[in-house]
Amino acid sequence: MTLEETVNTYSENGTQFVLGTGELTAKLKGVKALIFDWDGVFHSGYKSENQSSLFSEADSMGVNMLRFAYSLINDGEIPYTAIITGENNKTAFYWAAREHLNDVFFKIKDKVEILNWLMENKGVKKEEVLFVFDDILDLSMAKECGVRYLINRDASLALHSYCKENKMCDLITANDGGNHAVRELSELTISLLGNWNTVVNERVKFKGEYAPYIKKRQEIETKFYTLKNGEVVVSK
Repeated sequence: MTLEETVNTYSENGTQFVLGTGELTAKLKGVKALIFDWDGVFHSGYKSENQSSLFSEADSMGVNMLRFAYSLINDGEIPYTAIITGENNKTAFYWAAREHLNDVFFKIKDKVEILNWLMENKGVKKEEVLFVFDDILDLSMAKECGVRYLINRDASLALHSYCKENKMCDLITANDGGNHAVRELSELTISLLGNWNTVVNERVKFKGEYAPYIKKRQEIETKFYTLKNGEVVVSK
């Protein structure tokens, strides 16, 4: 699909492009880090008293293909990928380790503190961060990041308006966290980057450009961090 066809298709499905698609596409091409909230993003937001939740294999494939897409346009460099969550969620830990994300930050109530840490310790500029979020406790970080995707929730119309009016989101997904919103934004982003067909074709071949990517991805050892006395520390 052309850029215009892509935008029209997603808009007709309910995706809201808050930022102009030309500017959004230009910003996406400069992204070097993918940061996701967990609750309300990878699942509906419901969970049990032991902090367990669910995740979708469709979303897993979406994130993997998104990382692959960025590696293709950045000479094989896989974008830094992490989860920042306000809770201690065992499912998030399991999924992040299985998918070989770089880091998980948990029990983080003011997420912008992690953005500052990333800038200081990972050499990531705030304008190079794509942040996926869904709720009020994410806004301090959303305000600062280069690209902001807000996960839809039909009950949060006032929040959606607030984010748009205060320039805290660039796009609102059509789907919610319990209905593969992450897959939606992954496929959309790859399409805006202009390499959707290449990404799919190489994944199907498996032994082409996908092979060195997945080998490199599997070598990433996920680390876990939290805040202690105001400092970001490794959690064992």
